[in-house]
Amino acid sequence: MAVTIRQATPDDAQVISDLAARTFTETFGHLYPAEDLTGFLEESYAVDRAEIVLRHPDYAIFLAEDDGVAVGHSAAGPCGLPHADVQPEDGELKRLYLVNTHQNSGIGSRLFETTLAWLQRNGPRALWIGVWSENFGAQRFYARHGFERVGQYKFPVGKTIDDEFILRRPAQG
Repeated sequence: MAVTIRQATPDDAQVISDLAARTFTETFGHLYPAEDLTGFLEESYAVDRAEIVLRHPDYAIFLAEDDGVAVGHSAAGPCGLPHADVQPEDGELKRLYLVNTHQNSGIGSRLFETTLAWLQRNGPRALWIGVWSENFGAQRFYARHGFERVGQYKFPVGKTIDDEFILRRPAQG
């Protein structure tokens, strides 16, 4: 595999939109009624929404590409999780997804490390992640990287309401 990781640009908005919808559906699509899933994907992963994020200096989206084909992405920016201890300078890993064919290949770890390095580009700061309460593999992965559960919240996907955990890693270094 000739996998590269790069920071996406506004020209990648369509690729990001398509990839985000695909990976979310592959990972969680079976959990939701079709109407809930479709509405969520259309709103959350719209091309114009991706363009806005890609143009904003406080946010970054990274693409993992296998021979030029997008197979994974991550997104990061200021923390927006609903927790009383969140500070304005804190960062958040907002998304980290790979297509099914590329999971458990080490690409996710590379994408994660690249994204965390970007989040800490101006020095150490507390980092946050929201993760589905039943995504045990992701929880184990994040725990290995120093993230601990510090809270929970509700995450709507249409009329379906998921229980999400809030994970935090204190500033290091």
